[in-house]
Amino acid sequence: MAWIVLMLAGLCETVGVIGMNMMNRKRDVGSVAVFLIGFTFSFVLLSIAMRSLPMGTAYAVWTGIGTVGSVLAGILFYGESRDWRRMLFTAMVICAVVGLKVVE
Repeated sequence: MAWIVLMLAGLCETVGVIGMNMMNRKRDVGSVAVFLIGFTFSFVLLSIAMRSLPMGTAYAVWTGIGTVGSVLAGILFYGESRDWRRMLFTAMVICAVVGLKVVE
């Protein structure tokens, strides 16, 4: 169950980063709400997951999911680069997250 909560925390972190990007483009109530709600839920869920997962593992997986989610959101919604090197290093982050789950 803690792993599911941790994955949701990472997804909420991605939502918070999208909200941050929205605020940089146009500061309005909606973008601030997405930013605050995304990061609030992200930190709360991370805290819950850390009750039964080691801190280092939980934090590394949380940031990895947020990183990959942010890269994918940038590519899908904001026209960011799809360079093969960028995709390679993103895949390496995914491998690291999976590796941490395997050794847990």
